[in-house]
Amino acid sequence: MASKSQWDKDSVTGALIQTGRYLMDRELVWGNSGNMSARIDEQRMLITASGTYMGSLSQDDFVAVDIQSEKWVGTRKPSKEIPMHTAIYTKRPDVNVILHSSPFWATLVACSDFSIHSELFVESMYYLERIAYVDYFHPGSNALGMAVEEKAEHANIIFLKNHGILVCDDSFQEARMRLETLEMVCRMLVLARSAKIELNLLDHDVVQDFLKNSGYKSGKKGG
Repeated sequence: MASKSQWDKDSVTGALIQTGRYLMDRELVWGNSGNMSARIDEQRMLITASGTYMGSLSQDDFVAVDIQSEKWVGTRKPSKEIPMHTAIYTKRPDVNVILHSSPFWATLVACSDFSIHSELFVESMYYLERIAYVDYFHPGSNALGMAVEEKAEHANIIFLKNHGILVCDDSFQEARMRLETLEMVCRMLVLARSAKIELNLLDHDVVQDFLKNSGYKSGKKGG
């Protein structure tokens, strides 16, 4: 990614503010749970400050952090979840946006042994193709960052067991769509099981043919 200007940093800040409202309006985040970040150049990311309310973020609610050293400058303290954000950006130069949240249905799955299936419909095949799972580690710990780093190269969605969800992508729009699709599928699978509805999964060959030949943007890293 080419070095970005101050104008781009301001643009990224605005996109993060808009994304926070978008996620809150759709109950994909709640209160001050969760955090977000985005690259502002090859060396730095912009991350939500500690204790921020995701639905009413302002220009002052973000902190620029060096991806390699994890150092920052300013009066606001960044989210404690820096280790897992920097782990993804370090492993995945293609990733520009990371969303960490705990929406109801996806968090329910993260707190269980429920299995997620992507072979259901068009959006689930595309957005949920690469999912990984990480055991529970305390939020903000280096152990959690290391566990995420081990999975980041091969996943665009990471379930943090008994914690929440990590979603990463190359743009805000794609990251939001990935999170929305995940929440919908988690809800569908849980309700189907509760209602004793057996869902028909598409064959592996059909899924692979879709991913390779359907015309959707393909070849995203992670798997």
